[in-house]
Amino acid sequence: MKKITLFFAAAMSIMALSCKSDDDSEVTPVDVTLQFTHNWDGTAIEEPDFEITHYINENGEDLTLSKIVYLISDVTFTNSSGESYDAGDYNLVNVREEDNLTFTPDIQIPPGDYTVSFTFGFDDEDNIDGVYPDLNQTSEGSWGVPTMMGGGYHYMRLEGRFLDDSSNITGFQYHAIRANDANTTPITLQDTSIEVTLGEVTVGDDTTIEVKMNASEWFKNPHQWDLNLLPGMLMPNFDAQIMIHENGASVFSLGEVTNN
Repeated sequence: MKKITLFFAAAMSIMALSCKSDDDSEVTPVDVTLQFTHNWDGTAIEEPDFEITHYINENGEDLTLSKIVYLISDVTFTNSSGESYDAGDYNLVNVREEDNLTFTPDIQIPPGDYTVSFTFGFDDEDNIDGVYPDLNQTSEGSWGVPTMMGGGYHYMRLEGRFLDDSSNITGFQYHAIRANDANTTPITLQDTSIEVTLGEVTVGDDTTIEVKMNASEWFKNPHQWDLNLLPGMLMPNFDAQIMIHENGASVFSLGEVTNN
């Protein structure tokens, strides 16, 4: 009986020490920063390139860019156990104005390995007309979509000029929103936001994740975009919005990850 009591006491001491050790090793959550960079098939796109640098798209059209502005939301970090951390906030990137090229989601997570994902645009759960007043007062003016097209918000405005088949310099507006068909009653809407999965990263004390946008992919894959046929008026074009959604699947990728 005495031996059993001593054994029990020893076991309890070991458990107490183990619990104390676990408490002492509590992990401090950290911030993670995303850095957005932009390229055309590997050639960097930066502020001095707008309206000057010429690019050739997959259809062979010579073009320049005047604007790349886009929205990302719901940056999410998912660990190997399936536990997700999502701040639920958003970031409007304006490449030419160099606005919001870095973004720190409003959430802290424990250091470790995570699969990083985000939404290009707003998904239907978040794409609610009028609930983000700051998006109606941007350097772009209103970021909202007209009610006749379903309301909500733009995903992207990509604009520029190209040399058309008649050798005329013509403007184009490659705008991405939720697909809509106003010719039906009620209006037909389809969520065409894009869930982007960058891959796995290791998060440390001071981690920056590069998010790369290859702008040429918007015109390339799987739909070879013909700017002569579709230079603009894409917002009310349901089929064009589906094509933009499908081309967007290959636009974003994981770049350099730094831990300081």
